[in-house]
Amino acid sequence: MKAVVLRGIQDLVVDTVPRPFPAPGEVLVRLYAAALNHRDVWIRQGQYAGLKFPIIPGSDGAGVVCEVGPGVETSWLDRPVIINPSFDWGHDPRAQEPRFSILGLPHDGTLAEFIRVPVTQLAPKPTNLSWVEAAALPLAGLTAFRAVFTRAQLRAHEKVLVSGIGAGTAVFALQFAVAAGAMPCVTSSSDEKLRRAQELGAKAGTLYIHDGWAREFGQHHGPFDVIVDSAGGAGFADLVELAAPGGRVVFFGATRGNVPDLPLRKVFWKQLSLLGSTMGSPADFQMMTDFVARHAIRPVVGSVFPIEAAAEAFSLMERGGQFGKIVVQISPEV
Repeated sequence: MKAVVLRGIQDLVVDTVPRPFPAPGEVLVRLYAAALNHRDVWIRQGQYAGLKFPIIPGSDGAGVVCEVGPGVETSWLDRPVIINPSFDWGHDPRAQEPRFSILGLPHDGTLAEFIRVPVTQLAPKPTNLSWVEAAALPLAGLTAFRAVFTRAQLRAHEKVLVSGIGAGTAVFALQFAVAAGAMPCVTSSSDEKLRRAQELGAKAGTLYIHDGWAREFGQHHGPFDVIVDSAGGAGFADLVELAAPGGRVVFFGATRGNVPDLPLRKVFWKQLSLLGSTMGSPADFQMMTDFVARHAIRPVVGSVFPIEAAAEAFSLMERGGQFGKIVVQISPEV
């Protein structure tokens, strides 16, 4: 089969590799589309724990079950599905167990024509979504849903700030907040991304690259009951400033590194909750897909590349030039 293969750090090729066979309890899915996430770029750059090569990257995928392993009902055959990339979460909904992993490392991922996965990782493909849109949903949708609802407990009419709009997870957080009846605002380094966010329902937006942005923006639009962040770094202190008393700041990444000067006095004086979040449980995934179907949410796809141009897709994500998800189309739409 054709697959994207990382043979080593920064060594990405599109190659022909053996087609996998499903083991007991597994199925083989013929993939029509897959999507990139920042972890794929970090793995390529050698900046991720547990590296091993060669590896087929990719955590998001949508396709059709074409073969079942021993012990799997044949009724799964020919079903259109999406794949839950959150493996072995465990039994505690509060946090994942040590054996937890994400599809695409250490297990071969979705940037290939076929993939074998446990049947328990499958969910029906939302009927209103194309293959490309369906492939864009799983990882970013799950991460955003758990952060916004399971962890931050967002409610209707609350004020929400989503930082760094443009990345797939941030765009989902915005879409989910709009669907929940909240009042979302966004930040970005790009006027064009702010414009796109307002088309999706953001009430206001601001450029975080300007000095003093937080004070001015907070005076007009804050304070915020929920703040969603994936960057960390020095700008995290501004988010603490913008949080309302009793507010919740939820974060699921640290693309700008650790927070150098966290204003602890303001955290405890304003009774803030700082909430870490990673991926999500099987229950989160089920609730996310139900929520998406109920509100007819369509994932925002910024760019689509054929599998032969996978290196270009990775380069776009490295530059941070996307708004929404970057999708690799593996087979034509059917």
